Amino acid sequence: MKKTLITISGPTAVGKTKFSIDLANLLGCDIVSCDSRQFYKEMHIGTAVPSKNELKAIKHHCIQHKSVLDNYNIKDFEKDALKIINNEFLTKDYVVMVGGSGMYMDAVTVGLDDFPEINDEIRKKLNLQFNKKGISFLQKKLKELDPEYYKKVDIQNPRRLIRSLEVCVSSRKPYSSFIGNNKKNHSFDILNFGLEMNRNLLYDKINLRVDLMIKNELINEVKGLINFKNLNPLNTVGYKEVFNYLDNKTSIEYCVEEIKKNTRRYAKRQITWLKSKNNIVWIKSNESALKIKTNYLDFK
Repeated sequence: MKKTLITISGPTAVGKTKFSIDLANLLGCDIVSCDSRQFYKEMHIGTAVPSKNELKAIKHHCIQHKSVLDNYNIKDFEKDALKIINNEFLTKDYVVMVGGSGMYMDAVTVGLDDFPEINDEIRKKLNLQFNKKGISFLQKKLKELDPEYYKKVDIQNPRRLIRSLEVCVSSRKPYSSFIGNNKKNHSFDILNFGLEMNRNLLYDKINLRVDLMIKNELINEVKGLINFKNLNPLNTVGYKEVFNYLDNKTSIEYCVEEIKKNTRRYAKRQITWLKSKNNIVWIKSNESALKIKTNYLDFK
């Protein structure tokens, strides 16, 4: 029997953490997180990191293992994750990988494409333009240079926009032309599952989660990170809205509603990304892990 990597995808708040722990318990294996927001030890409340009890229930890898001060990118994660997965397969038949960061999961399961070297001056210029002209400048520029990728990328994420524009400007070719050219061959099988639930129910869960984050002192967590607010890891939903509040740009009420709205939008983009793939088995979020094991794994 070939070793098997099981991936659990889905939008934020759909229940991936609990499901993956239940499944890993049944299979007697570890969990590798590919949620890029959960890599950083300074960020806890706003990233919905698994609780201490959840982390004790099953060994997790790639959670809060880096600092926001570290220069950690998708290539670094691909290398780290594959090393962990292959090491686990020395003694176990399964590894569960879970997370909502689709590109990071694809880096492991599909492989990263070979992009051209980027001139530091191009990167600096794009960052300067972003600081002066805002995210709308980056969005307009990408739509002009690579309309195909513009339709897929999270256009509210300046880090992703700058990365794609770096490639467009450096190579004078669309970023999308470099995608899908370097498929990875693995020595293990991969089974991809996606959790789904009714959209209105999902949005209700997101709103409740944000209220709980505020109750659990999200404001104080972000206040402690204010000196690092210009770093890429902190330019994310739940943190950038609070930074605006702390800078007296918004009220607390507006801040909370913006976190809810932007999280719902983020979930919608995650769903769109995942639904564009044809290799995911979709299951209801309230499905039991035991049923999935019985229906899909016990025959292996």
